Amino acid sequence: MRKHTGLWGKLYLALILLLLYLPILVVAVYSFNASKSSAAWGGFTLDWYRSLLSSGKYIGPLGNSLLTAGLSVGGAAVIGTLAAVGAASRAFKTKGIFESVAMIPIMIPEIILGLALLSVFALAKIPMGMTAITLGHVTFCIPYIYLVVRGRLRGIDKSVLEAARDLGASPLRTFFTVTVPLLAPAIGGGCLLAFAMSFDDVIISFFLSAPGSDMLPVKIYSSLKLGLTPEINALFTLMLLALFILLLAGLAAAAIYRKAACGVYLRTPHGFPDEEG
Repeated sequence: MRKHTGLWGKLYLALILLLLYLPILVVAVYSFNASKSSAAWGGFTLDWYRSLLSSGKYIGPLGNSLLTAGLSVGGAAVIGTLAAVGAASRAFKTKGIFESVAMIPIMIPEIILGLALLSVFALAKIPMGMTAITLGHVTFCIPYIYLVVRGRLRGIDKSVLEAARDLGASPLRTFFTVTVPLLAPAIGGGCLLAFAMSFDDVIISFFLSAPGSDMLPVKIYSSLKLGLTPEINALFTLMLLALFILLLAGLAAAAIYRKAACGVYLRTPHGFPDEEG
């Protein structure tokens, strides 16, 4: 009976993986299709990649999306990490309310958030475009980093921080030499999640965009009104290849980090120097 249960479990897992990855594989394969139609295979070609790189139609929006996502994640990482550390280090009566309010940007429908940001930026006379889009993306990226970092903080042994303070480290030095290294994997994971959400955003980018500030998802969405073109398949394949390279680099970096850092070490045998003296 257990053998049959295990077999059905493996078949179910294989079916789920097939449903998840088969569409991705199909799009990648059809990026090499000589025919413009996705209904028939017309032979192998690299013409769509040449057309994509020569036209530059999607290169500009791709650069805008990468720049916006990078700036948004950078700002959200600082705000989200400091908010999580501050909330974890102090107990106050409205802490539950604070954490609930912090989750609002990812709980409400994105179209409502987009309209709200559009109204606020118009009232504050912030011009639509890259600046407005970046600020809008920071708004909904903060909760992702805050959630991941908050979860990591709950697993940190506070005696490690107390030991650093006992050895003469100031609160600021304890934060940068002990707390931040312990939070680094969580901050990195939250940043990757926030980057993906920012890079993939359509609705908020659409509401806050202006001529010359097209984002790649908005550009692709607009192009789909005329049908899926082979250039989009080629662009998707190149982005997928870049993602795999980054994933492998991340796994290698994580392996090196695990080998190099088995814990937090106090480097000086006499503790931290007295920073107040």
